[in-house]
Amino acid sequence: MILGVSEWLSGKLGWNTSHIRIAFVLSVLFFGVGIGLYLILWIVKMFSK
Repeated sequence: MILGVSEWLSGKLGWNTSHIRIAFVLSVLFFGVGIGLYLILWIVKMFSK
């Protein structure tokens, strides 16, 4: 909800927005890559318009 990445990604993949948000949170907690991935996807989202 902060940068709109989850909603944008759910539209691209056809998945539920809440599932993508949960996946980001789990990836931050368990793998530590969620924040970097979120920022990379935000940049991709900004340049895809």
